[in-house]
Amino acid sequence: GLTDLAGALVWVEKARTAIVPGVSFVDPDEADVMRGEEVQLLGAHAAGLIPADSLVCHPGTHNKWARLEGARITRFTTVMTGELFNLLREHSILADLLSGTAEPTEAFAQGVRRGLGDECLTAELFKIRARVLLGQADAKDAASFGSGLLIGADVRAGLRQGSESDVTVMGRPELTRLYSEALRIAGTPCREVDGEQAFLAGAKGIAELIP
Repeated sequence: GLTDLAGALVWVEKARTAIVPGVSFVDPDEADVMRGEEVQLLGAHAAGLIPADSLVCHPGTHNKWARLEGARITRFTTVMTGELFNLLREHSILADLLSGTAEPTEAFAQGVRRGLGDECLTAELFKIRARVLLGQADAKDAASFGSGLLIGADVRAGLRQGSESDVTVMGRPELTRLYSEALRIAGTPCREVDGEQAFLAGAKGIAELIP
């Protein structure tokens, strides 16, 4: 919790500047690290934005799925969804097709539904190009479809981490709206929390706990 973070601060200048140490997760089969998102997760609870027991999706370059139990982070998984999308749009045969802006359109919804299914993700990615070449899809919809495909696969795996009836999506609005739409398509209610507001609440909470 916030108390643990406050007690583990690494001081650069005593009583003035400190580094929050981050969080790690290790078990015999898993390993993960978090640097910064923990302040937002715990800050969101401290501000009353999420319940003490929550499943939180934190989209970004490296999306986080985190479980809170009793206002403590008990488990989390990092997913390279955002980075993978950026790599595909800059360094793959899909680069030209994915250069547009992903929007929560019908093409996005179609991609989400494919991602939520059991199809091979890498095969589905190649089909983005094939469908455009064969006239089955419009090139202008490719970025939204591709984003939906990756986010749908991300959501499918993320929902396995908890049994909560709803999910909190926290981060920048342009990302939370895409994940919220994907969760809606998956049939899972969700709430959106502004990441900056959560971070400020977390930083304030840590500062107040410093002896």
